[in-house]
Amino acid sequence: MRFDIFYEEFITKAGYKMLLEGLKNTAIIAVFALLIGLVIGSVIVLVKISPFNNWLFKILKVIGDIYVALFRGTPIVVQLLLTHYVLFPLMDINLEPVVEGVITFGMNSGAYISEIMRGGILSIDKGQMEAGRSVGLSYMQTMMKIVLPQAIKNILPTLGNEFIALIKETSVVSFITVIDIYKAFQSIANSTYEYIVPYLMLALVYLVLVIIITMLIKLLEKRLRASDKR
Repeated sequence: MRFDIFYEEFITKAGYKMLLEGLKNTAIIAVFALLIGLVIGSVIVLVKISPFNNWLFKILKVIGDIYVALFRGTPIVVQLLLTHYVLFPLMDINLEPVVEGVITFGMNSGAYISEIMRGGILSIDKGQMEAGRSVGLSYMQTMMKIVLPQAIKNILPTLGNEFIALIKETSVVSFITVIDIYKAFQSIANSTYEYIVPYLMLALVYLVLVIIITMLIKLLEKRLRASDKR
């Protein structure tokens, strides 16, 4: 292992600037993808568990099932390549690669979050819904004010895992020319022909990010538990 070669490329030749850009792009894609996933997942799960059984909801439930099966059944890298090279060009849509990454990862995350939220909602005692309806709240009001807040507390660790997964999965965005953490260290390795140190540093950066996120999630869980005791 040649740390001196890595140091020269990373510090002296300003290779760290690419890493900073990669960290920024990774954070943008992961954070906004999670937010999009929460919106899409919430809509899908509310449709799938709704008690309404008219023809419109039946169609929406089928669409939701197909959506979840499609995005959970295909690799994220395939989805990314299809949106970048097939879907957006066919629709004559020209977006920045980072935005394409946000959209693709957000749609993918929505499928997983819908199932996470479904499990969280179903874990809440049915008496909570009945209690809300008995005091005059509508189904949607009861869901939004009583059931969902409790469900979100229950699924917070799993949502944290989903965010960690998004952070790690963003390593494939280099396929559509986005500079991410992986691309930054790969560029250093290709420039120096020294692969051991750059890839060890790559693993270390991802490890540190995951540890930080895990600590923040645990802190949030602790605060939520403290608020429940008040």
